[in-house]
Amino acid sequence: MKLSAFLAATAATALLASPDPSYAAGPRLQMPDFSHLRAKANDSVDVTIGGPLLHFVSHMMAKDADMDEDDKAAMSVLADVSSVQVRNFSFDEDDAYSIADIDGVRKQLDAPCWNHLVEQHKREPREDTDVFMCLEDGKIKGIAVVASEPREFTIVNVIGNIDIDKLAKLEGQFGIPKVTQDN
Repeated sequence: MKLSAFLAATAATALLASPDPSYAAGPRLQMPDFSHLRAKANDSVDVTIGGPLLHFVSHMMAKDADMDEDDKAAMSVLADVSSVQVRNFSFDEDDAYSIADIDGVRKQLDAPCWNHLVEQHKREPREDTDVFMCLEDGKIKGIAVVASEPREFTIVNVIGNIDIDKLAKLEGQFGIPKVTQDN
């Protein structure tokens, strides 16, 4: 076998054995840039915080004497979280963004570690909310939320050792949509 044929066969084998790049390799989602939407949006939130900075913020906020019980509960969740990404865009008119803008993120959630937990779809008003959990070795390593409606969408990706009961206390805070309904 010639060297060029061998290299081509090796590259083809490696390519076939590689996971689909549209899948999230683990709990971390590859967030699109969304720069083309910033000029159209009347409001946008882009939060990416992780590692030492996340622990520093958590530590500094824990020292805040004015922190209420909800804030303290939220901070306890952050103790075992290694990364938080939030993307939120609001627009003045319906359909200012294409559903394809968020489908790239949804496609990543087809990866083997991701499990669909909540699927809520309303026709009127048009709203879609999906919550996913990434399990590795029987432990929750990631949570993803994709919520969309005609004038707004939010994508949240939380990575770390996650206690689901503590995480529920973050609903409605830090740009994380409220998924459960109040009684």
